[in-house]
Amino acid sequence: MDEPKLVKLVNGEKGNIIKITSINLDGIMRRRLLDLGFVAGALVEVVRKSPLGDPIAFRVSQTTIALRKEESAKIEGELVSSGK
Repeated sequence: MDEPKLVKLVNGEKGNIIKITSINLDGIMRRRLLDLGFVAGALVEVVRKSPLGDPIAFRVSQTTIALRKEESAKIEGELVSSGK
C-alpha cells in the first residue's frame, strides 16, 4: 500500500481533496477554523485559487471558505484525490 502523501493546504491544486491531519494555529484563528469544520479527519476540497495564489477557496462541510496563504500554510493533510 502506498504511503499517504502529506501536503499543506496552500500547496493543493484546484480539485484536490485533502484529509486534514493537523492544524498548526493558535488562538482565535484556530477556534474560528475549528468552528467552520477544519478539524482533523475532515475532507477539504480546493475549489479555486486566485491568480496570485492568495486567497484560496476551500470547501469543507458543504461550505466554501477563503483562506489566506499564511493560514492555509499551517494546515496539513493527506492528499486523498487529485481531482482532475
